[in-house]
Amino acid sequence: MPTYDYRCDACEHEFELFQQMSAPVKKKCPECAKLRLKRLIGTGSAVMFKGSGFYETDYRSDSYKKAAKADQESSKPKEKKKTDSTKKSETKKE
Repeated sequence: MPTYDYRCDACEHEFELFQQMSAPVKKKCPECAKLRLKRLIGTGSAVMFKGSGFYETDYRSDSYKKAAKADQESSKPKEKKKTDSTKKSETKKE
């Protein structure tokens, strides 16, 4: 349930009200009891998916995923390749 901001035009009393979206807009001010109450338009809030089934990285853009993959591959330690001279010296010792 969302929280709505209200302000009375008569006494300028402001308050927040936690109510259902389907609930009617309040019109009577709790302070002065006049019918001059208005619901303010707020900035709203972001939708947050919480729980074990939702992950922040599930809905990333393709460009972000490609950049992350390239970054991950570049941070891996590179394997040392044996050069021909190293192989020759090892075979001579045997």
